[in-house]
Amino acid sequence: MRDEMVSMGLPRPGKALLWVMGTLVSIWVMFAVAINYGGLDKEAFYVFAGNTQAILHGEVWRLFTAGLMHLPSGSAGVSHIVTVLVGLYFLAPTMEARWGSKRTLFFLFACLITGFLAQMCFEALMPRSIVASLGQPYWFGATGAIEGIAVAWALSHRGQVVRLFFVLPVTSTGLLVFVIGFSIFLVLANDQRPEGLITPFGGMLGGYLFGAGTPSPARRLLLKVRYFFIARRASKARGNQPKLRVIDGGDSPPLGRRPPTDKRFLN
Repeated sequence: MRDEMVSMGLPRPGKALLWVMGTLVSIWVMFAVAINYGGLDKEAFYVFAGNTQAILHGEVWRLFTAGLMHLPSGSAGVSHIVTVLVGLYFLAPTMEARWGSKRTLFFLFACLITGFLAQMCFEALMPRSIVASLGQPYWFGATGAIEGIAVAWALSHRGQVVRLFFVLPVTSTGLLVFVIGFSIFLVLANDQRPEGLITPFGGMLGGYLFGAGTPSPARRLLLKVRYFFIARRASKARGNQPKLRVIDGGDSPPLGRRPPTDKRFLN
């Protein structure tokens, strides 16, 4: 059987995706103009970037604002924000049409948080010498969400082929292998990514947990946990009820036995 070909054509992002892309562009333009032409100190930018030690010492907001920040200067800065926008534009509309706005926004947010938590845990647990060799102390950017949406798309369109960027035919399995393999190569090459080298893998994990099917694996796990506690409470409730005994019915009690008068017995 031939794989089904899915032509993306010109994607049509929904309201939620347009809002996300507009927010990212607006924040990037604001910092780019302020830093490159307004004399704003870059330290003001890094106040919103992720930093493991700062977060562990109480600056928790960094974990939630880091995904909104992208390099504000130079060609690397343009490439950073454009890559994120292109990834959202070509992969996210299909998922938004299937999920709706609320789940799409939750999914992107969850992938960002999962990615940054992975980066933070790695830096907190590994020796400082290894952490220092893998990147800069600050990490930021929405690449984790792009990795997550790529994984979710691949797992939700198994057996299909898409002409990515209108030209390159990519199967869902091929896209999955490319995303994972490319991130591994970047780790081997010790590429100094703004998001950190571990964040993309956390984003992929978020893509699987929150986007691989409906309901997602994370929701199925949540439902199983809820069922476990409901069953446990029900078991305790049954244990507190009075014990009942079934006796033979009939017009009269068996010879030599008197019918019980205690309400503990059920006739």
